[in-house]
Amino acid sequence: MQEETIIIDKENDLVFNSEDEVLKHFAKPIKKLESEFLKLRTKEDFTDEESTGKEEELEDLLHSPDEVWEDTESVKGTVIYNFIKCFEDTENDDIYYYVALAYLAEDVPTFVFLHFPTKFDVLCETYRRGELVYDKTREDVGYGGIEGDALSEGDELALGLYKAMLIVRSTQDLDESLFQNYAELREETIEEADEIWRNTTSGGYTLVTFIKDLSRAEEGAEHLYYIAITLEDEGTNSHALLFSFPSNDENLVDRYRHGENLQAEEVIQESSH
Repeated sequence: MQEETIIIDKENDLVFNSEDEVLKHFAKPIKKLESEFLKLRTKEDFTDEESTGKEEELEDLLHSPDEVWEDTESVKGTVIYNFIKCFEDTENDDIYYYVALAYLAEDVPTFVFLHFPTKFDVLCETYRRGELVYDKTREDVGYGGIEGDALSEGDELALGLYKAMLIVRSTQDLDESLFQNYAELREETIEEADEIWRNTTSGGYTLVTFIKDLSRAEEGAEHLYYIAITLEDEGTNSHALLFSFPSNDENLVDRYRHGENLQAEEVIQESSH
C-alpha cells in the first residue's frame, strides 16, 4: 500500500512521500539540535524512560503553549520555533516543563525536530532565544498586574513566577478576574505581614514573600490570605515588588512558606519597585 503524502510546507515545496524522506531532509538540523540538548541535559533531569512517559504532553504543548520563540540563528537556512509549557506534577506536588522545537507552516507546527520534558527552567532558558512571538502570561497580566509592580511592566522573572503560581492554583480558589478587587490589601500585607519568608531560587534570585492572614477581617470568608512576592537586593537589603495576589487556598499559601522564616522587624521596607 502506498504511503500517504506528507505535507510539511506546500508553499516551499516541502512535500514528501514517506516519513523516511522527511527525516532524511531534516537530518542535519535534527542531529545538531539533539547534540546540543544532550550536552545541556544533566543527570538530575528526567531519564529517557521518564521522558517517554511524558510524551503525551507534546500535543497539549503544541496546541496551547506558554511561550513560542522564533529562532533564526541556530540552524542556518531553517527557522525553528521553540514551544515551552509548564505542567503540574500532581503526584509529586511539583512542576516541570515540556519543550518542543518545531517547523511552522502557516502558523501551524507541521514537524517536530526535538521534544523533551525537563525539571529545570534553566534548561528552558537556553531555548528562549531569538524573538518571543507568543507569551500566554502576557494575556494574564491584565488580571494580575497592579500598578507599581514588576508584573505590570512585563518583567520576565515576575511573569515566570506568576505563571507557575497560576498552574498550581486550585480551581476552587478566587477567580483571577477578581484579583484587582483585592489590590488595596497589597500595602497592608507588606507593611503588616503575619509571615515573611526568604528563599533563594535555583536561578540565584533571593525572593522574600509577605503573607497576611485576613480570614478574620473578611466577614463571611472562611479563609483569605494576601501574598506579595518581592525580589531582594542583597547589597541594600531593599525589595522590588514582583507581584501580589489573594488566595483562599491554604495549600497554595503553604507553597510560599519555605526557606528562612523571618520576623517582620528584620526586613527593611523600602520601595515597592
